[in-house]
Amino acid sequence: MSWLDDPQPPIIWSVAGTDSGGGAGLSADTRAAAAFGVHLCPIVAAVTAQNSRGVEAVFPLPRHQLLAQMQALAVDLWPSVIKTGLLGSVDAVHALCEVLDELRRDRPVALVVDPVLGASAGGPASIFANASLLRAYREQLLPRAQLITPNRREAELLLGLASHALSRPLMAERLKELGAETICITGGDDAGPQHDLALDYLNSPQASGHLALPRLRQGHHHGSGCSFATAAAAAMARGFVSADAVVLAKMATWVAVREGHAAGAGAGPVRASANFVFEPAAMPVMSFDGEQLDAGTLARWAQVLNAPAQDALDWGLYAITERPQRAAELAAAGIKQLQLRIKPATSENTQAELRAAVAEAQTAVADHLGCQLWINDHWRLALEEPGVGLHLGQEDWAALATDERKLLLKVGIKLGISSHSLWELARARGLNPHYIACGPIWPTTTKDMPWRPQGLGNLGWWVHMAGRPVVAIGGLLEAEQVEACAATGAAAACLVRALDRPDSSLEQFRAAWQCGRNAKAAEIQEPRASLEFAK
Repeated sequence: MSWLDDPQPPIIWSVAGTDSGGGAGLSADTRAAAAFGVHLCPIVAAVTAQNSRGVEAVFPLPRHQLLAQMQALAVDLWPSVIKTGLLGSVDAVHALCEVLDELRRDRPVALVVDPVLGASAGGPASIFANASLLRAYREQLLPRAQLITPNRREAELLLGLASHALSRPLMAERLKELGAETICITGGDDAGPQHDLALDYLNSPQASGHLALPRLRQGHHHGSGCSFATAAAAAMARGFVSADAVVLAKMATWVAVREGHAAGAGAGPVRASANFVFEPAAMPVMSFDGEQLDAGTLARWAQVLNAPAQDALDWGLYAITERPQRAAELAAAGIKQLQLRIKPATSENTQAELRAAVAEAQTAVADHLGCQLWINDHWRLALEEPGVGLHLGQEDWAALATDERKLLLKVGIKLGISSHSLWELARARGLNPHYIACGPIWPTTTKDMPWRPQGLGNLGWWVHMAGRPVVAIGGLLEAEQVEACAATGAAAACLVRALDRPDSSLEQFRAAWQCGRNAKAAEIQEPRASLEFAK
């Protein structure tokens, strides 16, 4: 079922300001929420007199008027997420915290804070924060927040820093010390040559790193910050953890800025669209924790993000075994993609034995034209055998030293990368691998992992959005499952335990793959959360 067809959409509140020009504030929030199919309750904290050229005046609402709005909603329209924008007064912060704490006594309510402390368009009333309000943000809002989304200048104001005194990763660490669970410092308004990339920095419990999309040079971007925070709040209301919610927010805001339009003499409003989630061009890349943004990384990202769409590949069955002898049998049976997944060296399994196993498997594969051998994890052994590919989980890539990562990218070894969530898909894309694995598609006992099964819906979305061949893995035991994976356009379906089942055969799986390839592809669905979001 589409988000837009949800008969009981999630409810979020936006406590923010009005924009008489219709560009930012609650106007932008309503448009962004609609793109996710969630129900937004607009709670007015301040009224602004503004147009496309700037803010002329700000009128914070009295405390009792703000409280009355929230208390009325608390009786009938309970939020799963509350998002804040322009609050305008210390009283507004205290009122919001009072209501939030009362709501949380009964059930979890997430808080997303967009610290609107000034207007980028300028004007006589373009600064919205004084020392008392900044202190209220630091002491009251940030410790209660699941996510905050400042731009660089707002982060500096919250921390009391001079302009560009710290890098965004260091600022995010400092903001986390103030109590916020997840920080995303947005970079859409940052100047400077970064290979024409718009970079945000994310620090979350799931992952940290830079998110990148091509910088859009058109001038209609009014309301982009409001849209970003509301999109993240809407994604969290739909069950996504903060890292995935930020990926979706970046996608939604990038498309909204691209579709921005003139509505006056100044910067026009962004225009959110529900179709953002199906646009491959909006899928960002992401760095790994601690990865440095050197020139080579930025150039690779620019290449990935600007690459034309590729024709779908058809590799068929992808077999995974821990025995080199079995690899030889599978290659002889016509399997074209083979992975040797052997355990690390131990006292019973020495490095020399591992090296011999890899060499044995590669020799067997080399006798069969078009058969590709992939080595799981053992990257040094893979480099010793010409033509061998390397498959790594993201935790394995993250564990490599910087020089080791650079070596693997420099030598150009064929690389397969696992992915289980939206942020992992973005990180995998950033490496420009030979393929990206999506899993687990169905429940699996091969590995103990926290991820929910992706299902065919997420697999089809991966295939559409990844920009690289996608391999389906996890829980494929029946021919019908292989057929269903083939119908999504996946490049291959991985067989592990199914290979040793006495009641199945490779011919059966091959026939199922071909049947799925000939079937009409299902309509692409919005992604579903693969980790449970604990508010």
